[in-house]
Amino acid sequence: DDGTHVPLVFWGKPVKGGRLVEDFVSLSELGPTLLDLVGLPRPPTMTTRSFVDLVRGRPLGIVRDAVFVERERHANVRKGDLGYPIRGIRTKDHLLLLNLRPERWPAGDPEKHQSVGPFGDVDNCPTKSLLIAGRDDPRLRPYFELVFGLRPAVELYDLRHDPGQVRNVAADPANASILADLRRRVERWMADTRDPRLDPKDDAIDRYRYHGDLNTWDKDNFDGAHLFGR
Repeated sequence: DDGTHVPLVFWGKPVKGGRLVEDFVSLSELGPTLLDLVGLPRPPTMTTRSFVDLVRGRPLGIVRDAVFVERERHANVRKGDLGYPIRGIRTKDHLLLLNLRPERWPAGDPEKHQSVGPFGDVDNCPTKSLLIAGRDDPRLRPYFELVFGLRPAVELYDLRHDPGQVRNVAADPANASILADLRRRVERWMADTRDPRLDPKDDAIDRYRYHGDLNTWDKDNFDGAHLFGR
């Protein structure tokens, strides 16, 4: 949730105020919502739905009990300029993450590839230095693994008992039906959005070029935030 759960505040004449709304909305839906609020038509290329009725306080016909999340390439931190593809779903009670290439390092390669340093998807800071230096210390090793270690293909978190999302319960038979249902929803969403990652053999996204000339950056101090893989 630290990467995807952010506050969203609306105010002004079209908005019914004084309310706390806990429905799930996505940043991709902000565009059509703003156009609806100001009475402008949506371009046909805008395919996400609007939550204007939610803002105005009218009953909403769409069930918003979940939001889908994904990740690809954040910075140039893996050999071959590879990303770390994740697809997932967050409901009120559960978070399911499908790590589509679990053999890759989620926080970047242990050796610096292009940006930041070792495990380059984590910015340099005292905590990072402490965990890397103490990776063989039994007291620090569990925290090193949580931050930098390889992840299983499937992660499921029960947010009712584990709001910090650190105890993966995907292998617990008691959660089999929940996991299967959430996985079906993710795969249906991937199919509906024509996600190329639906084909497990399709790595086309990893071959998209970075924008910008890497030779113009200070590679020793570059934090990876200036390049966007598309």
